[in-house]
Amino acid sequence: MDIIFLIAVIILGLGFIASFKNQLDPIDLQHLRKLFFFHLIFGMYYCFFVTGDAAGYWRVAQSMTPEDFDTFIVGEKGTYILFALNYFPAKILGLSYFSGTMLYSLLGFIGMMFFYVIAVKTIPYNSKFRNYTLFPMVFFMPNLHFWSSAVGKDTLLFLCIGMFSYGMLAVSRRLLLLIIALLLSYIIRPHITLFLLVAFGMSYIVSSKVSRTKRFFLSIILIGIGIAILPSVMEFAKIEETTIDSFEQFSEKKADLLSRANSGSRIDISSYPFPLKVFTFLFRPLFFDINGIPAAIASIENLLLLIITVNVFRNKPLQTVKAAPFIIKGLILFLIIGTIAFSQSLGNLGIMIRMRNMFLPGLLLFILWSFSYRKELEMKKK
Repeated sequence: MDIIFLIAVIILGLGFIASFKNQLDPIDLQHLRKLFFFHLIFGMYYCFFVTGDAAGYWRVAQSMTPEDFDTFIVGEKGTYILFALNYFPAKILGLSYFSGTMLYSLLGFIGMMFFYVIAVKTIPYNSKFRNYTLFPMVFFMPNLHFWSSAVGKDTLLFLCIGMFSYGMLAVSRRLLLLIIALLLSYIIRPHITLFLLVAFGMSYIVSSKVSRTKRFFLSIILIGIGIAILPSVMEFAKIEETTIDSFEQFSEKKADLLSRANSGSRIDISSYPFPLKVFTFLFRPLFFDINGIPAAIASIENLLLLIITVNVFRNKPLQTVKAAPFIIKGLILFLIIGTIAFSQSLGNLGIMIRMRNMFLPGLLLFILWSFSYRKELEMKKK
């Protein structure tokens, strides 16, 4: 049964890639096929060699009763909703944990493909960094695949963010896609939905390339929805009042709980200054944090990302952001909001990498845009 389901996943994945043949060049379709099989390898690795929440999410769903499903589907957002979402494939269809992981790997890849298409549509020039072509190389970063291939909330949110960002390229034609992305992200982690709405609402406001009328109405709609769901976000985060003090208390409480978690990657960030907390969230673990093979791979990847990011910020970053398409602006703002929020509350490098993965595409697309914009300016000077 597992082999049959794996074949079905491969057929679906390749079929999804083929559905973009009118939007992408043959070379991009070829890159995406390679990216898909690369992604499935990480899904298989996660299934057989990583112990954690993913297996629990599936096994609980396998043992659920119809009464449990009724309770969870109307219960609290987050984990209980995930159990309910897994109920049909795990319990009704009887799929194994391996098949479930392959299903989630497919969903994670679809999210990644949306980001790939955004890069193709919005970034005109490919560039090299020290003789290495950046695109599509940045999409083969191991951690980008590792955390978007497992059974869990992170993979579904990665899909939602990709869907939403892609949908914003053509709102009128992809309205259903946008609604699905917002609803699914809302029932999993409502604060991520809020971040998305605020980030893209602000992006519309500051994007001069979008017509004034469209800017006004879409920004009002997005920010308005964000304000509407704010009480639910507060309830989900267990914050009683929308004050600065309450946010600080929440961050301190989360940081204390997570830094005392039973994990070899825990760190005490409570005494870190704000810039160091941000740096830790975005670029650690580094070589001095290595405690195993996964951390070693992550540290190499983070070091390369840090070197490229430093290069980007040495070349008029504010001007580069201002000139960016509104989709990339939105993902940059989403990255900034998420980084500020999570860098203050997470005290475990493993959790940081997992959470950062939702925001990483924004950083990668900004890097690609920055090199492209620099090349565009150089061509204009000639």
